Amino acid sequence: MGEPTVAAAVTRPAPPMVLLPLGLVRAARPRQWVKNVLVAAAPAAAGQLVSRHTALQLGIVFVLFTAAAAAVYLVNDARDAEADRAHPVKCRRPVAAGEVPVPVAYGTGGLLAVAALLGAATLCNALTAALLAAYLVMQLAYCLRLKHVLVVDLAVVTTGFVMRAMIGGVALGIPLSRWFLITTGFGALFMVAAKRYSEAVQMAGRAGRTRVLLTEYTTGYLRFVWQLAAGVAVLGYCLWALEHSGTWRQLSTVTFILGVLRYAVFADRGTAGAPEDVVLRDRPLAVIGLAWLAMYGMAVADP
Repeated sequence: MGEPTVAAAVTRPAPPMVLLPLGLVRAARPRQWVKNVLVAAAPAAAGQLVSRHTALQLGIVFVLFTAAAAAVYLVNDARDAEADRAHPVKCRRPVAAGEVPVPVAYGTGGLLAVAALLGAATLCNALTAALLAAYLVMQLAYCLRLKHVLVVDLAVVTTGFVMRAMIGGVALGIPLSRWFLITTGFGALFMVAAKRYSEAVQMAGRAGRTRVLLTEYTTGYLRFVWQLAAGVAVLGYCLWALEHSGTWRQLSTVTFILGVLRYAVFADRGTAGAPEDVVLRDRPLAVIGLAWLAMYGMAVADP
């Protein structure tokens, strides 16, 4: 007998309640939480990661942003359950597979969003709470409508990454430099456009069943976007590094460029559909990343 179809998996009896929490955790996409390490980007760029107060505040911000992002994932998966069932990989998501009922996903997402906002208002400053609220509003608008608007969908997802990178500095009152924002913004656009390009390549002929907007993008356009973004990100980083006199800061441009070039290999192949998998599983990229961190750490220690 063949394997059960996705439809059969959806219509089977609901799993025992003891399995529901596990399904909710999976629906919150723990592997995506690595993105939220970006909350430390601004303090790291400013060389302010050494104090206990900074570490504690960043820990709080990381948890709050993770809760907000999980809320968005749950709402998004609840809305996209039907489309996800047509995708060869997304059909395994707990909501699409019927492991987490759609109403439960909506309810849990709402609770996490409220908890994140209350936590930010109580444990952080007002600007941090406002930025987190703006992130939630923007991402929920994306789930409801903006994901179907050409180009705007790329801008919204990119802005979500930039907000992650900004919020740590906002929580600690650290000024954000123009080079930091340029490099972060275009670096994020590079990864987002490469992800869309990979999805378009992998789902050729079936794109409209999984992400309607993919039928309106051409692979040539998406390739242009990620190549443009990669170039601007490299230029912004180099201009930032070379305007300082520190040798280690300037040398770090080599590893930064190598990291972009290595990631571009996967983008060009159309296998960058899951950025977290590329970053965590590719050993050469991991080595390049560690070398960059070492150089950057030396630059901070010896400005």
